[in-house]
Amino acid sequence: MFSEDVLKLAETALQTARDNHAMITTAESCTGGLVSAALTAIAGSSDVFDCGFSTYSYKAKSSLLGVPQSILVEHGAVSETVARLMAEGALAHSVADVSVALTGIAGPGGGLTDKPIGTVCFACARIGYKTRSLTHQFGNPGRPIVRMESVKVALGMLIEAFD
Repeated sequence: MFSEDVLKLAETALQTARDNHAMITTAESCTGGLVSAALTAIAGSSDVFDCGFSTYSYKAKSSLLGVPQSILVEHGAVSETVARLMAEGALAHSVADVSVALTGIAGPGGGLTDKPIGTVCFACARIGYKTRSLTHQFGNPGRPIVRMESVKVALGMLIEAFD
């Protein structure tokens, strides 16, 4: 299901978590659980993977992760602010020590002038550390590519969380 490079990143993220005695959680929107799926594609991942939140709607982001509706309305779901709140909410609603969150516009529709198709916002939260966030513009290579490239970035952020 996943390419070798994605599986290698997932293995590295899991081993990094093991080495740091940390549990992982994810909060995903545009990838719909693909980061969680990549992590759990690796045998033995249950020792460091707690859970994943697939929160596509505003309501799910609010009810499952605690993202205030007012922030979603003000910033839109695709913003670093929302990604940070998703990552922090995933930590608050799990037993994990580190989380990665992403929200974006994978296409083929939904793009805006200031947030074109291929815009994905990411955040990584770790207990005791400042939440990091970033935005990638993947362009419009097609929905499957935007989603899979987003998985790679998210897994990379999990690895970098312990640098």
